[in-house]
Amino acid sequence: MQDDVRLLSEEDLALIHALQLQPRASWSVLGRALDVDPVTVARRWSRLATRGEAWISLSPGPRLFDQICLAFIEIDCALGSAAAVAGALNRHPHMLTIERTVSGHDILATVASRDLAAMSRYTLDHLPAIKGVTAVRARIVTHMFTEAGRWRIDALAPGQRARLTAATKSAPPGRDVRQVTPADRAVLAHLAQDGRASYQALAAALKTSASTVKRRIGQLTGLGLLSFRCDFARPLGGWPVAATFWARVAPADLRDLGHALIRLPETRNCAAISGPNNLMLQVNLHSVTDVLRFESHLAAVHPNLDIIERVITMRHEKLLGRLLDHHGRTIGTVPPDIWAEPRGDL
Repeated sequence: MQDDVRLLSEEDLALIHALQLQPRASWSVLGRALDVDPVTVARRWSRLATRGEAWISLSPGPRLFDQICLAFIEIDCALGSAAAVAGALNRHPHMLTIERTVSGHDILATVASRDLAAMSRYTLDHLPAIKGVTAVRARIVTHMFTEAGRWRIDALAPGQRARLTAATKSAPPGRDVRQVTPADRAVLAHLAQDGRASYQALAAALKTSASTVKRRIGQLTGLGLLSFRCDFARPLGGWPVAATFWARVAPADLRDLGHALIRLPETRNCAAISGPNNLMLQVNLHSVTDVLRFESHLAAVHPNLDIIERVITMRHEKLLGRLLDHHGRTIGTVPPDIWAEPRGDL
């Protein structure tokens, strides 16, 4: 990783937007959409990936949320121990995302496990036993309206977006294997390291055939259990602010309001959650002053949304399995494995 810091260029952001739309598209498809030859596109991506400024990650498909347990967990730490606690939690494969905050709690974590029982063991037994942890509060997701893999920047012209959308093909699911198998977990572990890894490279690593790997990835994506996303160092790309809003909504209005909020371009995650504050909204913004502007807009458009708390993320330590530096660049990977038995002594 280079120590120099540079802002992402318009060309970089255009390529990132294209890969948000088609994370595993060929360089030829991407080149046609961007009006650039494939070699140039590949070279630009190689530079971004080498510097840790952008990467392709795994993302849960919409139907996976019906099979697993997801929670947003607030963790309080003893004075001066938050950094050490975050460092320890980074190694946990159930800790998908770790955000350092300074409002009400020290760490906000996105955690996933195979079921509620596993989540209970992790949050009630393992997390409180970690040195430096003083309190753990879990908010269980009861419905995920959208997750960050659907968030898009606005760097492409309409015609470019249309060409990529037209090029998108839905893979047929094939055999309806709805559960993620141990063999699938091995594939996912390699894809977590490089979401654009070729079928041939995956097959060689797993000692199987490229056709087998391709077929199963197609099944998982076709069944809505798996998707891919392009992430990038957001502070270097013009989105340095991440904010979380905890809100209260009448249960009868929750579903309609959740679906309305996911249409906002700022929305990264939106979920119905357990507890008196039954809605969580996470957004990406260009500046701290945008937090008030955004909240004022919500109040004007959705008067039935009662925002109880708003939290600004000071630093992302981990983002969907990727370890990040202070500039948001990836510096390592802890492949998520939400189906493993949770442990607190890693």
